[in-house]
Amino acid sequence: MVKREIISTTELPQRIKEFIVLLTSEQRDEFNAHVSVQRYAKNDLIYAEGDVSTHMCFLLSGKVKISKVGIGGRTQIVRVLKPVEYFGYRAYFAQENYVTSASAFETSVVCKIPMSLIDKWMQVNIRLSLFFVRQLSVYLGDSDQRTVSLTQKHIRGRLAEALLFLYDRYGVEADGQTLAIRLSREDLASLSNMTTSNAIRTLSTFAAEGLITVDKRTIRIDQLQQLEKISQMG
Repeated sequence: MVKREIISTTELPQRIKEFIVLLTSEQRDEFNAHVSVQRYAKNDLIYAEGDVSTHMCFLLSGKVKISKVGIGGRTQIVRVLKPVEYFGYRAYFAQENYVTSASAFETSVVCKIPMSLIDKWMQVNIRLSLFFVRQLSVYLGDSDQRTVSLTQKHIRGRLAEALLFLYDRYGVEADGQTLAIRLSREDLASLSNMTTSNAIRTLSTFAAEGLITVDKRTIRIDQLQQLEKISQMG
């Protein structure tokens, strides 16, 4: 069950406050009147492929994956999000329905603002317009880099890159080595653009080589530099 509640801007983290700074006083009043928060349990769908884009989302806490169903019904994770990032607005600007789905890796809290308001504000607020140009430019660059990696690297290189990506994206736990995210083998395979069986096999190989330690969904990075070398070699 999704929980909805209205919050004030004083409860939002600093990065959203930086977004609010771009708004005029009138636009901030509108923001306060229409912003809402939704809580999602693990695996809950935030939006589905084919849905109409109606809101821009800020991930306040938790972890979210953006995925797309490809040929033969195979799901590909195209992006993972951490607090505090913006998502769910590209389709609106492109005047199309969502071509991806968004769901929670774990319990997540998402702040939402209607895209109709964003559109209205951008008509008269050049600073806000430039903000979205920069956001989309960064995402496009990341997407270009990831496309090359997933299509040109071999299985070992792709899995090493995925582990390093999670290491950089979500960090590690108190021991300084264990990834601060728990992924199913299916999700890790999807992120690495490989079959689940290949992901399991390559994880086992990495563990046997002493590069990582695997305990169910917990992965500890034991040889960071070696993984970096494997990723760079492709």
